[in-house]
Amino acid sequence: MLALIIISLGILSRIVVHTANFTPVLSMAFLGGMYLKGRQAILVPLALMVISDLIIGLYPFVYLTWGSIVLISILGFCLKEQKNFLNVLGGSMASAVIFFIVSNFGSWLSLYPHNIEGMRQCYILAIPFFRSTLASTVAYSLVFYAAYEWLLRKIHTTQGNLV
Repeated sequence: MLALIIISLGILSRIVVHTANFTPVLSMAFLGGMYLKGRQAILVPLALMVISDLIIGLYPFVYLTWGSIVLISILGFCLKEQKNFLNVLGGSMASAVIFFIVSNFGSWLSLYPHNIEGMRQCYILAIPFFRSTLASTVAYSLVFYAAYEWLLRKIHTTQGNLV
């Protein structure tokens, strides 16, 4: 059920008009890695990106963006046993940085001269987009983490009262 919610909401968040790079997708990949079991931790966030990119349209080096989602999911998976506010905060910030570095490397390969100056220009011009990516990833990760942990505790308490 959680997998379907992540895919559906993630796709919807990419299709609906939004502020540039302000979506919950990276936080869903990170927290999906933390909360989903087994291969789903990697495959669900990747499916979200692949399906939504097929709807929105493919672009050069899309596989690098997909690769960044896999790396972010793996980061969440590595922190699965250490879920706490600080790890979610740090992991969400790291997720935004991973996405920034990897996705803009693809932009550099497809849109800029293949030299140091072209790479410098690419990353500098991407900084305004990074602000939105960082803000949305941190905000959504903390809200989703708090809400999901609250829900888990509520379910656990309710089940405990039924016994």
